[in-house]
Amino acid sequence: MSLSLNPRAAGLLLGAAADAVFADPARCHPVAGFGRFAGWLERRWYADSRAAGVCHTAVCVGAAAGTGAVLARLTQRSPAAQTVAVAVTTWAVLGGTSLAREGDALAGALEAGQLPAARARIRHLCSRDPEALDTAGMARAGCESVAENTSDAVVGPLLWGAVAGLPGLLGYRAVNTLDAMVGYRSPRYRRFGWAAARTDDLVNLLPARLTALITLAAAPLLGGSPAAAARAWRRDAGGHPSPNAGPVEASAAGALGIQLGGLTQYPHGVELRPVLGDGPPPTPADLRRMVRLCRLLGVAATALAALACEWYWSL
Repeated sequence: MSLSLNPRAAGLLLGAAADAVFADPARCHPVAGFGRFAGWLERRWYADSRAAGVCHTAVCVGAAAGTGAVLARLTQRSPAAQTVAVAVTTWAVLGGTSLAREGDALAGALEAGQLPAARARIRHLCSRDPEALDTAGMARAGCESVAENTSDAVVGPLLWGAVAGLPGLLGYRAVNTLDAMVGYRSPRYRRFGWAAARTDDLVNLLPARLTALITLAAAPLLGGSPAAAARAWRRDAGGHPSPNAGPVEASAAGALGIQLGGLTQYPHGVELRPVLGDGPPPTPADLRRMVRLCRLLGVAATALAALACEWYWSL
């Protein structure tokens, strides 16, 4: 590998560094703008059918990926412009630093016994009913959310950015955002959100398993065992209703020596999730360890994405 990085690799590294330093853009966040656009379209053509949801998903994701393709075309003659475009886009779509800060803030509120503050904080991490959660429930919800969102907001964007550049970064983030907006199994979205949820499952098949593999490697840095992480992944992941959250959450539970899963209450209803891992239920201290895992996964995924770009450019 030469000392001079190709524009995509350099942009991914710079964008990840920007996320580490600045977290999410405080104002005019592109992902929030996309969410407003998707919500505007939904209000105008929502119908309780899969066909309407397929059209909604295709238009929204196509618009995002198409924007990336146009930007890539406009910058293709200038390596410096390509690098800047990839860096800014990577910064905009990554959410690892904000996720880690939210996890730490929730752990701090739980450790201080400030349950009202913790219930307000947990809304930033997941969609569960905070009034139904005690300290143990919020610690578990925080661990599961940080684990799953590390794949969605860190590993996934970096992997797709390495594979498909600007269209991959923006298209992946659009799919992930749509799933968060309409992918729930609520009465309103059971049919309309089907396409968004299935597309999210598809694009996350590889990122989720890469996240689980890196988790196995990182387990000793957190006082855990790669063998325990692999055992939990192999034994427990298949019972999870999500084909991608299962490997991520099960391997994290095994790596940290905790138990995730169980009764889970959402605004749209109650789900009995499978038990993941063999240890005790997580505590606020375990939530802090999960945040450390999130940060380690971000560093490893950034390095792997840059190396993959360099390898591809060298062919």
